[in-house]
Amino acid sequence: MNGDELSVIRSHLANERTFLAYVRTSLAFLAAGAGMIHFFDSRLVQKAGWLILAAGSVIAITGFVRFVTVRRRILKSRPREPEKTQARPPHS
Repeated sequence: MNGDELSVIRSHLANERTFLAYVRTSLAFLAAGAGMIHFFDSRLVQKAGWLILAAGSVIAITGFVRFVTVRRRILKSRPREPEKTQARPPHS
């Protein structure tokens, strides 16, 4: 493996870590919003819960779109393998 291949692998891993951070944040927002809706009777708190729930959904969608976009860019910039040349037979 050369340095270019390793940098592509590092980029893929960083992209996956970032996507997982989006997922983790989204799940936290979704859980908080659902908890506010379920456990509080105040209309204001329930409205806030719905807003937080919506924000969690937006975060999840944003994270997925970003992951796919960056993945495509990484794959497009992947270094190509050098073409193999056929060995010529020795001259007699």
